[in-house]
Amino acid sequence: MSSAPAKPFVAQHAVPVGVTSTRWWWVRHAPVREDGGNIYGQSDIGCDCSDSVVFAGVAKFLPRDAVWFSSNLQRTHQTAAAIWAAGLPKPDQMLQDKAFAEQDLGEWQGMNRAAFFAARPASIASYWFAPAHERAPGGESFNDLSDRTVAGIRRINAAHAGKDIVCVSHGGPIKAAIAHALGLEAGAGFAFTIDNCSVTRLDFLASDSHSGWRVPMINQQPWIASHAHDAMHQPAGPEVTNKLG
Repeated sequence: MSSAPAKPFVAQHAVPVGVTSTRWWWVRHAPVREDGGNIYGQSDIGCDCSDSVVFAGVAKFLPRDAVWFSSNLQRTHQTAAAIWAAGLPKPDQMLQDKAFAEQDLGEWQGMNRAAFFAARPASIASYWFAPAHERAPGGESFNDLSDRTVAGIRRINAAHAGKDIVCVSHGGPIKAAIAHALGLEAGAGFAFTIDNCSVTRLDFLASDSHSGWRVPMINQQPWIASHAHDAMHQPAGPEVTNKLG
């Protein structure tokens, strides 16, 4: 007896006639190993792209013929190059956009991460460097990051309506994009875990009379679910406080 289903699987992401779907595929950069345990924010340091299994999975998962964007920081460029090397056809160009850079953490950059969080314990469900409204000395608040990220999203939605957009970025902008898609204040994005190399899909649907967002997936990890890949997660919040000493 055949075990094949009687009816084919039906995709749940159909787009109604008259509606334009602009599909954002957010990819967080690969793990940073050269930070020395310090906060790096917008410091332009590299990342570890050595895990071939991870990049092969991401390369199979992302769409072909997409428009590519990245932040201006090299770790996003290295991550994109590793995805292409793993088999995804390289686009003609990848546009670097500072709107999608990590939060500028100003004077906090270079401080020991564990010591920082031990001195400033985060409130439950924040899991970021500071409340969204608090501006880092000499840098940005998370609200500032959200404002520039959302402005970039709106600009690109207008310029590339109906396209697949791959944006290789950072944990902060991706959290901000999720909060924006859900119609929440920027700090609500702190509740979402965004692992290194994970894929988050946010679709902007627009017609003549209405527009809004749909969220097909958050923090998808299209590689083998194995403890061998636990190191893909780069601690960024109070989970590092027990490592002080």
